[in-house]
Amino acid sequence: MTAYAFANLRTRRPHLDIVEYLERIQATLTPYAGRFLVHGAPTEVLEGSWPGHMVLIEFPDAATARAWYDSPGYRAILPLRTAHIEADVVLAEGVGPDYDPAASAAYVRAEVERAAANA
Repeated sequence: MTAYAFANLRTRRPHLDIVEYLERIQATLTPYAGRFLVHGAPTEVLEGSWPGHMVLIEFPDAATARAWYDSPGYRAILPLRTAHIEADVVLAEGVGPDYDPAASAAYVRAEVERAAANA
């Protein structure tokens, strides 16, 4: 199942370390088949608020995404970013081509009904 590394870069302070991080990150992604899908592109906020900039990186699966994040190559450059950018970073598995949100609705409905019966 495809997995994604998602970052919300809340604050950015321009610094040469960030330039170096950007110059080196692709070399850490390539061995793990990671590729940028979104990288700081303008966003249109449709609901709520969105402070910061978005980064979305695709990986073949969650184990590969975790291996990239924990890799010596990425760990070597990570402080270049974290010293100058406040961010939230998460790994998430995608859904398959047969995903049906109605199945999720059935699960949530059962949980709501169970909670109501126990109240």
